[in-house]
Parts: sequence; structure tokens; C-alpha cells
Amino acid sequence: MNPRVALYPGTFDPVTRGHLDILERAATIFDRVVISVLRNPSKAPLFTVEERMALIREATRDLSAQVDVDSFDGLTVAHARRVGATAIVRGLRAVSDFESEFQMALMNRRLDPGVQTVFLMTSPQNVFMSSSLVKEVCSLGGDIRELVPPASAEALRQRLGKPE
Repeated sequence: MNPRVALYPGTFDPVTRGHLDILERAATIFDRVVISVLRNPSKAPLFTVEERMALIREATRDLSAQVDVDSFDGLTVAHARRVGATAIVRGLRAVSDFESEFQMALMNRRLDPGVQTVFLMTSPQNVFMSSSLVKEVCSLGGDIRELVPPASAEALRQRLGKPE
């Protein structure tokens, strides 16, 4: 039997507990999940792709048998095929996420009908969370320890020049 592989793409700048919630739940559905950092030159991330990948690897050490970490550019469905994924995992926080995610899922299906999109609703404690909001809270001196894994919290504090 072929392993069920899913691709979980995103910017992950940085990885949050919300991202990890989706990843951990996807790992209960799929045999292997490839979490891929998008190389998007139109965005201005705080961390390099390599730094984001390192933060994800640190945060997913306990899942390392099931989770691979890589990066990509170009079409998500093309990358899904390269890694052997038949599904793309996307997290939904609120109804407002659904419209753009739905449009992307339909376009991906049109581009490659063999790759399905699977939406996972975030856990209630993560509904409000986004990497952008976490960065803003940290930049203003707020406590982010419950929002991100320890390595992400430390990296954010160092990058933003904020003491613990």
C-alpha cells in the first residue's frame, strides 16, 4: 500500500502553535506530511527560508518520523507532485479565511485534479492567531510564549531586539 502523503505549504514566518496544531492533526490522517516553506519574493518575511525551516524542524522534533521539512517556489500543486503528495493541507481559522482558501483550492484542482485540498479547522484557542499578529505583539513587548514554540519565541525576541 502506498503511503498517504500530504503537503502543508505556507510562509511560517515564524511557525506558531496554530500551525503546529494543524500539522499534528494532519499527521493523524496522513502517513507523512511535508511542511514546505514558500519562497515568495513578493513578501518581506522577518526570517530567511532557512531560518524558518530550522524553527519548524526544532518545533517538530517529536514528529520527525512523520514530518519532512522543505521549501519551494512556484505552483503548490507542482510541488505537491514532486514530493509525492496527493493532498494539500490548509488550516482555516475563521469564515474570512474560507473564501480565499476556497478559490485557491479550486484553482489547484483545475491545475491538477489528482491533488485534493483538505481543510482543517483550527482549535478554538488558535482562532485569533497569525504569524503577523504574533510578530506585532512581540514587537510591542507582549508575551508570546503561549503563541509560538520556544525556539520561535527566542528567535523573534532576538530579531526584534526585545528582552525576555
